[in-house]
Amino acid sequence: MPARKKSRSRSRTRTVKRARIPRGFHTVTPYLAVENGVAALEFYQKAFGAKELQRQLAPGGKLIHGRIRIGDSIVLLSDVFEGSDRAAPSTVGTSTVSLHIYSTDVEALWNRAVAAGAKETMPLEDQFWGERYGQLVDPFGHRWSLSMPVRMSKAAREAKRREAFAAFSKGDEPDRVPPDTDV
Repeated sequence: MPARKKSRSRSRTRTVKRARIPRGFHTVTPYLAVENGVAALEFYQKAFGAKELQRQLAPGGKLIHGRIRIGDSIVLLSDVFEGSDRAAPSTVGTSTVSLHIYSTDVEALWNRAVAAGAKETMPLEDQFWGERYGQLVDPFGHRWSLSMPVRMSKAAREAKRREAFAAFSKGDEPDRVPPDTDV
């Protein structure tokens, strides 16, 4: 029996143009739900040096959609509207996500964020994984971690590691190690 000739449909032979990620975006972009979106836009500008890229307001003044850039990353945000399946951390009392910012001057960024109204939840200090690292919560309930790589001697890193692991064994400070750290 002779081999069957494959037929090609027109749709298979056409080249499909791939959709591109919009300019300035990365593969994953956080979209924050907040109460008082306009105030959030202003806070992120003061705290993290965000540049406002877009602001769309509803007739009553609530933020339908906002876009800011922090460093080279875009963050989207909006107010929560009645009937939405999203909730702002400030209304549910917690956040299940933490946003992380790497900085070349974490002390200045930290001080700026605290001065703008962020509250410290973990002090900024050198950690055993080789970063100066701390955690904050913003006035809208979103959690942020800030860090920068630091040079540490092996002895200093080991001392910090022992200190952290002693705290872990007592059940203290569960957020001390970022999730992508090998321990």
